[in-house]
Amino acid sequence: MAQHTNDGFLQSNNPGGRLSLRAKMIGLISLLLIGVFVIFAMFLYPFISDTMEEQIGKRALSVAQSVAHIPELADAFERDEPAAVIQDIVDPIREETGAEFIVVGNEDGIRYSHPNPDRIGEEMIGGDNDRALNEGESYTSRSIGSLGLSIRGKVPLRNEAGDIIGVVSVGFLDSEIRETVWDQSKPLWVALISIILLGIAGAIAIAHYLKKLLSDMEPEEISHLLLQKEAILQSTHEGIVAVDQSGLVTMMNAAARRIVLGDEKQADHVYGRPVQEIIPETRLHRVLHHGERHHDEEMVLSGNIVLVNRMPVYDRETIAGAVSTIRRKTELEHVTKELLQVKQYANAQRAQAHEFSNKLYIILGLLQLNQTQEAIDFIKQEKNIQNEWSAFLTQHVADPMVHGLLQGKYNQANELGVRMEIDPGSQLTHRLYGKKRTAFVTALGNLLENAIEAVEAVPEARERMVSVFLTDMGDDVVAEVEDTGAGIAEEDIDKLFQQGFTRKQNVHRGTGLALSKQLVQEAGGEILLEEGEYGGACFVVTIPKEGIQDE
Repeated sequence: MAQHTNDGFLQSNNPGGRLSLRAKMIGLISLLLIGVFVIFAMFLYPFISDTMEEQIGKRALSVAQSVAHIPELADAFERDEPAAVIQDIVDPIREETGAEFIVVGNEDGIRYSHPNPDRIGEEMIGGDNDRALNEGESYTSRSIGSLGLSIRGKVPLRNEAGDIIGVVSVGFLDSEIRETVWDQSKPLWVALISIILLGIAGAIAIAHYLKKLLSDMEPEEISHLLLQKEAILQSTHEGIVAVDQSGLVTMMNAAARRIVLGDEKQADHVYGRPVQEIIPETRLHRVLHHGERHHDEEMVLSGNIVLVNRMPVYDRETIAGAVSTIRRKTELEHVTKELLQVKQYANAQRAQAHEFSNKLYIILGLLQLNQTQEAIDFIKQEKNIQNEWSAFLTQHVADPMVHGLLQGKYNQANELGVRMEIDPGSQLTHRLYGKKRTAFVTALGNLLENAIEAVEAVPEARERMVSVFLTDMGDDVVAEVEDTGAGIAEEDIDKLFQQGFTRKQNVHRGTGLALSKQLVQEAGGEILLEEGEYGGACFVVTIPKEGIQDE
């Protein structure tokens, strides 16, 4: 297995003495080349040998035919000592043609010529003269004679009348033929062996290049590393999405599928598809086209507030793809919602404590000035205001989550010098649960937060007020939030609920209204912008009492 060095790279080793990838590649390619060479040799050598034997046989037959047509040869048969004449005729021809022997025999097979003069007058050996002497054929044969195995050309010898009077046999020894075959094919074998050596050298170069390309890792190490990284990618809680240079999804881990698709098992229909079809809100195409990098950008995906990082992947200096990491703002969606509520409660407590501290100082100042009656009246007045607000919420708002939210926002508004009032005709006796409650509380909290921020920027000379109206008289639960702020510019109305749109200068803004609209729509309701009475923004949230199953 590979070992990690101090600089973080993998260092290869070879446990158990197994052959390395380099050795395997060199060995296998070499065996392949040698195998091809052996198969080629097994086919080529017999082909060359047979071809050479055929050519030499034709050559022997041609010489024999030439000798058989010499007139002096047939005339010599009429003499008392034919051998004396015939031997002198054929010896120069044998030396000139390079034949091993030229033997002329009579019709009984008795030699009249032979390379070894001592064998003249003896019977020809080989037993292959019958076709020439009896049938008058010219042919080649392969037989063992007095000089050994040879290839022979046999031609019948005729007199002037055309009668067969003998036979001419021209032969080349098999050993010499084999030597000739080797001499003729030697350059070919040298070339083939050179090709094998070059192939082995190429195998060594290829193996070295591949090992370098694979960071000197073995296939087993690569397989283990791939499985290890796949396990890490699929087990991490942070979603990871990778695309190629065409914007097609090449990887999406389980966490990303949970966040984006809501089901970590849905994967088959994801790979190879454009990322914008799967994540319409993504901006990975900008990363691919412009090489932009985005860090901790807040957005909403499938009802989840997430922080997204995007960065290009470079191959040398060319963008080869992009990777996006997605993580929930909290580990679980319900933790995010609870955190929002805790934050609201914390702000309410902080505002209430600050306001209480200010009022204590007022009472202390009045008492130090001996304005006892004024202090008593001030205490009664504040008590009545708090009691009236709390009593109204207790009597008319049955849902404790909405009750707590309104109480907290009231205290927060008081601390910031903003007057918050609830319409006397408000009534919320119907309780919402699950998705509907989450959507209603989230939307109402965001609208109140935005309204308070809007009127906070209003000059002190103008009235700073946020008005709330709640009702569940019909089939829907309705909340209306209106303020005396600057309102919504006409050119911003169409973009108001878009992810990331904001006129505020703070980072990570522009998710509140987008998230609220998405949650309200999933609960079967609507969030609308209407024209208000006070010159500011007026938002209306409606959630149906029935129709959507709560979870």
